[in-house]
Amino acid sequence: MTIDVGSVDEALTTTRAVRLRLDLERPVDNDVIFDCIDIAEQAPSGGNQGSRRWIIVRDPVIKARIAELYMATGGEFMIGARDRLAGTGHPQEQVMKSAAHLAEHLADVPAIVIPTIIGMHDASGRPGLFDSVIQSVWSFCVALRARGLGSSWTTAILGKGDELAELLGVPAGNTQIAMIPVAWTKGTEFKRAPRFPAREIAFIDRYAHTWVSGPSDPPCLADGPGTVVEVDIQAPVDAVWPLVTDIGFGARFSEEFRGARWADGVDGPSLGAQFIGSNVHPAIGEWDVPCFVHRYAERSEFGWVTSDPDNPGAQWRFELAQIAGATRLRYSLVIGPGPSGISAAISAMPDKEPRILHRRIEEHRSNMQRVVEAMKATAEGDLPSTESNA
Repeated sequence: MTIDVGSVDEALTTTRAVRLRLDLERPVDNDVIFDCIDIAEQAPSGGNQGSRRWIIVRDPVIKARIAELYMATGGEFMIGARDRLAGTGHPQEQVMKSAAHLAEHLADVPAIVIPTIIGMHDASGRPGLFDSVIQSVWSFCVALRARGLGSSWTTAILGKGDELAELLGVPAGNTQIAMIPVAWTKGTEFKRAPRFPAREIAFIDRYAHTWVSGPSDPPCLADGPGTVVEVDIQAPVDAVWPLVTDIGFGARFSEEFRGARWADGVDGPSLGAQFIGSNVHPAIGEWDVPCFVHRYAERSEFGWVTSDPDNPGAQWRFELAQIAGATRLRYSLVIGPGPSGISAAISAMPDKEPRILHRRIEEHRSNMQRVVEAMKATAEGDLPSTESNA
């Protein structure tokens, strides 16, 4: 049998959390849900144990009570957040609008599916519980999508897990995993969500070691070696953004970076702006390098390249994203494709190129970690904020 890879990929990449586009008027036959559960039950199970149990709720009285529990555990917050964010352009505005809509209309959804599993999590790490049900529930959602139905994986109601278990008659010793509203969708066209490319979040052999291409065997500079550090900061984006765009901030914390100054006639960060960075390294000495801002999006992205904008020696980037009330700061580096400080060492010892690259990446990553930790401490009020030589 030949599998249509395109169709499989389309289903996997466009299975969204559907809320606003759930059709609350069109009936959903039990058989289509059973078909999707049959598909879901083919998912791998620890020890090949068939321990999943599915509850399909259709009774209006029970759905109404589930809606009350959901409202108490998360719905009221979602509605309040929607009302506060309406019209602000906040990154979570549409998410909260969608989530609040589901909370307000949960009782009207044609079916609510509660996947459970026999057993209780004991934090032992042994297989057979959550690792035997999560993939099955996801398969269920994808199978629904392939048939024109929508779902939304929700867990807020588990805060009232005891009440939900009593309502549904779930025996003691069983674990509820999620609550999945199910309905036909209004339209079937759904887009892929914005996500990091695999090469920016998948690492080969060592955590946080990235490659633009390859890597070759053995790895080489032409493969675009790089690294990334990330930290969650308990502060709003507005408190982190000034630190990110302060080109001299890291000089107080890095063992290599010594400071930076904007080029003549430049008074701050903008796309195409130029600054000069000063550095020191025991094996290289002291040097200044011209830097060119090539990525700039207010409150979300600030990046620059060194030496030559058309053939940079290195590419640096800060990215900010709001994550559950905090700011996730991502600081990444790609070495090359142009010549940089390690080019001479590689030319002198080409047989040691992989080792040279690894050592250089580790040096950069160590300094980058110090910088983001300092930004975190500063934004959270644990370090004083001082003006740099920017």
